[in-house]
Parts: sequence; C-alpha cells; structure tokens
Amino acid sequence: MLQVTPGYSTTARPLAIARWLYAVAALIVAMVIVGGITRLTESGLSITEWKPVSGIIPPLTDAQWQAEFANYQRIPEYQQLNRGMTLDGFKAIFFWEYLHRVLGRVIGMAFALPLIWFALRRRIPSGYGWRLTALLALGGLQGAIGWWMVASGLSERTDVSHLRLAVHLVTALTILAGIVWTARDLRALAASPLARPARLTAGVAAALLLLFVQITWGAFTAGLDAGYAFSSWPLMGDALFPSGVPMLTPAASNLVDNPIVVQFIHRWLAFAAAAGLLWLAWRARAAGHGRVAAAVAGLVTLQIALGIATLLSGVEIVVAVAHQANAALLLIASVVAAHGISTHRTRR
Repeated sequence: MLQVTPGYSTTARPLAIARWLYAVAALIVAMVIVGGITRLTESGLSITEWKPVSGIIPPLTDAQWQAEFANYQRIPEYQQLNRGMTLDGFKAIFFWEYLHRVLGRVIGMAFALPLIWFALRRRIPSGYGWRLTALLALGGLQGAIGWWMVASGLSERTDVSHLRLAVHLVTALTILAGIVWTARDLRALAASPLARPARLTAGVAAALLLLFVQITWGAFTAGLDAGYAFSSWPLMGDALFPSGVPMLTPAASNLVDNPIVVQFIHRWLAFAAAAGLLWLAWRARAAGHGRVAAAVAGLVTLQIALGIATLLSGVEIVVAVAHQANAALLLIASVVAAHGISTHRTRR
C-alpha cells in the first residue's frame, strides 16, 4: 500500500480551502433565493444601467432617486405595465434588484480575495489552482450574463428574455456545483494526501444532467410566467394537456417559447429527473453514504411537493421562492452524493 513519505510536508491547506468554498456556496444559495424574489416581484429591470464599481452606492438623495426613477420611466416595462407607479413603489422594486447586484459583488469579493491570499501563501494544493481560477472566471462571466439578461428587457420587451434568464440561472448553479465538487475533493485530500480527484461515471453524469435540464425548463417557466397558465394538478384544466392550445411555428419553438407547452414539460420532466436522482441516492447508499442518500430522497420529494404547491397557489411568492431555494439545496445534495459514488469507484 502506498504511504506518505516520512518527513513529507506541504504548505497546502486543503481543508481550510474547502471550508472557504462551502461559505461561498452558502452565499450562492442566498443569491439564488434573492434572484427568485427579484423575478417574482418584477424588480429585475428597475436598475437600467450596469456600473460594476460605482453601482455599489445606491441613490442617497431625493435628486438621485428621481434620476433613477426617470431612467426606469423610459423603458417599456414602465410605459406599458407600470405607468403611474409612485416613487415609493419604485423604491420597493429597486431594493430587490439592488440587493441582488450587491450580493453578486459580495460573492465575487468573497471568492477572489481569499483565492489571492491562498495563492500568495502557497496554500492551494497542486492541481487545484487552475480549477479555482476557472470558477472565478466563470463567476466574472456570470456578472456579464446578468447584465446581458437585463439588457434584453430595456428597449423592446416588457420583461427579460426567458432564454437569457435560463442561461443566468444555469450558470449560477453550474458554479455552485463546481464549488461543492471541488470542496469535496479537497476534503478527501485533507483526509489523505494520496486522495485523487473524483471522476464522474456516465450514469451519475446522466442523473445530474437530468436535474439541470429540469432546472432549465423551470427557468423557462419562470421567465414566461408559464406557472400562471394553469393552477390545477395533475390535469391542466380538465385534461392532461389542454385542447385548442395555440401553437407556434416552427413546431420546435413550442418547446421553449410556448408557455403552456413549457409548463407541461416542466410538470412531467420532473418525474424523470426525480427517478434519476432516486437512483443516484440508491447508489450513494450502496457506497456507504446513507445520510446524503436520505437527503437527496427527502429533497426530491419536497421539491415535487413544492412544485405542485406553487401551481395550486397561483405562484404565491413564498411557495415559489421555497421551490427555487430547494432546487439549489437538492443540487448540492446531489453533487455530494455523486461525488461519494465517484470517490468509492476511484478507490476500488
């Protein structure tokens, strides 16, 4: 059996880095929740400019508030949907978009500054520097994607593009998954200097891919306000799929652009994703990871219940936000389970 050479020492601190990554992951979950509230309160277009540095300072005087409000009054959302909104009403929606943007900056700083410190102190284990740098770069890209999304609703539309919204959400959750996976690798390295990074198997990757596809259609559902189309379950009105639904051309565009079709897909794709994740939980339990297997199974069940409750409540904001927050927690649990399965296979 391979053993660590006597006298072997290193300045790397994998456990400290793993703990830092978990803290960043928690901030990203908070960001997903605030993003959901921002979307559901129709607050996302209240700030019409992207100022990565100076934007951290909110309006402080009445004149500054009036200027921000005047900018908002120029866009189609105000002119077609919110004409007559008061300044106090504007401040209410401004708050959520501002908080969302500030939290994005906080996450960027919470990742970049410790990463620089760990690098300068030579605390990053060999082979992990490129991975952490890639995650940082993806986080920077996410900021640009956020503005690209907002920009889609500033000139011709009264809301943001649901396709860009999906890219924004999926990128955030990809970063979250990458951070959690890397933290699990580092925890394993802290336990044994000979531990190797886990490698996904095809089946495990497929289960996670199903979850990401379901999340993507969830973003389409949110972006198209498709959740409001039918508030009954399991039927849509009085049928599994309602008759007389106006269809778009080309036919394939209905899969992503037709609110009723999108809601239908999101409803039933959920069970395919759930089956994949329950299989993942079963594999994790067989690999000796019973607690995370139970967490995946429990969160899958809760996620389906929250999805149904979101429909039946008419997309009541608290229920809908809980549905989105639970999706992030389910992703974390699924990544941990997948990592446990992959580590077990690697060790064999």
